[in-house]
Amino acid sequence: MRLLVVEDEEGLAVALKRGLEAAGYAVDVAHDGLVGLHMARQNPYQAIVLDIMLPGLNGYRVCARLRAEDIETPILMLTAKNGEYDEAEALDTGADDFLAKPFSYVVLEARLRALLRRGGARTRTVLRIGDLWIDPAGRASGRGDVQFRLTAKEFAVLECLARRAGEVVPKIDIVDQVWSADFEGDLNIVEVYVSALRRKIDTPFGRASIETVRGIGYRMTGHAA
Repeated sequence: MRLLVVEDEEGLAVALKRGLEAAGYAVDVAHDGLVGLHMARQNPYQAIVLDIMLPGLNGYRVCARLRAEDIETPILMLTAKNGEYDEAEALDTGADDFLAKPFSYVVLEARLRALLRRGGARTRTVLRIGDLWIDPAGRASGRGDVQFRLTAKEFAVLECLARRAGEVVPKIDIVDQVWSADFEGDLNIVEVYVSALRRKIDTPFGRASIETVRGIGYRMTGHAA
């Protein structure tokens, strides 16, 4: 799942990016409201972590503009302020949840998971390709009654392919969705994770659900081996 963090405190932004990426999310960061607004308009984020006190355009106005444009991405608002009026204004402008600084990272991640579950409930909760199932909100996957044990990045690659089942997904699209827009490594990192996925989700079950499309990327199907 791809997240946007809009936070002008560089140290906090770096810490959030590091922690959320370790949990398996792809994270883009903006340090002012105008840039954050532009990125939120241009990219299909699953959730936005939005500070209120931002240069350029404050979080209230960013949130209000997104909602006015019918962009319904779940928004968790952060602020150094405290008090019921700040919380009320955040919610009134269209935020889905509110967390005052200083906050516990464990609580922030739990709040994000709750937002993603609620957001997923409005669309498609569990992805299914043949007997393979992926529950993005619950971060779980398996075949039938057998649940896989995947790393955070393996799960993210699997989800990316499953959401576009039947399509050829280029490596660059997978990197952009799973590693974030500023990834500068080798695109062949995708091959490493696809190989690991095949060993866990296909080989033990006699399946070949992840096809290689030479020179382009991968396609997920429900085929048997």
